[in-house]
Amino acid sequence: QVQLVESGGGLVQPGESLRLSCAASGRIFSINAMGWYRQAPGKQRELVASVTSGGSTNYADSVKGRFTISRDNAKNTVYLQMNSLKPEDTAVYYCNAGGRYYYNVYHTGLTDFDSWGQGTQVTVSS
Repeated sequence: QVQLVESGGGLVQPGESLRLSCAASGRIFSINAMGWYRQAPGKQRELVASVTSGGSTNYADSVKGRFTISRDNAKNTVYLQMNSLKPEDTAVYYCNAGGRYYYNVYHTGLTDFDSWGQGTQVTVSS
């Protein structure tokens, strides 16, 4: 399968910034969309931002103008730059990616994947 490992979460004060990273590894053939979701206590998981392989981006209205998603296709990595953080941004942030990977070590067969990271906590509090 394809594994996603996130990093960069933490505790910050309102108005500060954080940068999340998510690296995909495994027998990856191609990655289509990559995205960041978040889930606050007692709430459903929601899309924060996504980026296609071609670089097209999509943002939740609540983060437009404050967050920027980007990706490095050579490194199979997606980033989320979060500026002007607010207490309501507090949540566990999850990385998601979908695409195709080789299901054997001989690289003779391809299948689809849709993987999630383990989540990283972002807390915004004074």
